[in-house]
Amino acid sequence: MKILILPGDGIGPEIVSVAEASLQVLNKKFSLGLSLNRQNVGLSSLKSEGVTITEEVAKMANSADGVVLGPASTEDYPSESEGGINISSWFRKNFDLYANIRPSKVRDGVPAHVKKMDLIIVRENTEGFYADRNMVVGTGEFMPTPDLALAVGKATKEGCKRIAVTAFELARRRRKRLTAVHKANVLRHYSGLFLEQVEAVSKDFRDVQFDKVIVDAMAALLVRTPEKFDVVVTTNMFGDILSDEAAELAGGLGLAASINVGVDHAIAQAAHGSAPDIAGKNSANPAAIIYSTAMLLEHLGSHFGKKNYLEAAQSLSEKTDALLAAKTTRTPDLGGHCTTSLFGDKLIDLILKT
Repeated sequence: MKILILPGDGIGPEIVSVAEASLQVLNKKFSLGLSLNRQNVGLSSLKSEGVTITEEVAKMANSADGVVLGPASTEDYPSESEGGINISSWFRKNFDLYANIRPSKVRDGVPAHVKKMDLIIVRENTEGFYADRNMVVGTGEFMPTPDLALAVGKATKEGCKRIAVTAFELARRRRKRLTAVHKANVLRHYSGLFLEQVEAVSKDFRDVQFDKVIVDAMAALLVRTPEKFDVVVTTNMFGDILSDEAAELAGGLGLAASINVGVDHAIAQAAHGSAPDIAGKNSANPAAIIYSTAMLLEHLGSHFGKKNYLEAAQSLSEKTDALLAAKTTRTPDLGGHCTTSLFGDKLIDLILKT
């Protein structure tokens, strides 16, 4: 299988290099048959090619079985007409990556703000109020006059249905509980359509316990009783906010894994940003992109029925857990002194030993 490696901006090249090296070792150990191809995107591509993602790289991504994508410093990009294409939103829109799957888990030995949490937030990824991806032409945000700004939230029956199916299927493989988070008490049409479709899909998953929570309450319940939740499904903006909250409660965004999935494509991408303030200092936590890479392997293993991919994914996650449990191999964001590269070296050693 072909995996495209795109380091991105800021700390991206440092942390993605750890994930790439891990894939190389796993490839040999588990006979995965991977072909890894590393290409530039983001500011480095803008400097050399005049655009943050070239047509050639886009074609490579389209033909790849999976992509490992680093963070993007989108605030430093020029306008799209000047080559500053938002890479993440471009992939989500053009590859129809409708499901953003973000797990949050309290791990043994890792400092966290709650005692127990093991949940996955399934975020609808192509609609909602996100103006960069919810329209075919133009954007969902505009200003008719200099003193008036408007934003359009998009919800389609099919978009709501397919994210609900994805979430219920995931819940069925886990602890068989799904929570729909909404704001249908106020956004009666937009959020109401989402809730209506989730409720309709729930009838095909009678073995999964289903409940619904208003987003305001959910923000509080994540702090108060996070252990009660298994799989949470919600719309784009709510999912973005709640998943960051959950990640911070579980130890921080340095652990925030994520995978973007569509019918034909899957992209591993950590939920955190490019952290330009620590770029090049060899101090960034690579765990999030490593866990994201494990999620990609698991997705490919399930999709193509490859047991060795599932075993490789489990090995990568478990070895990363072991490193995070020991203070000597924690990065500064978790109170340790381990460097990014040393974490990667220790991870490879663990994979090779067991």
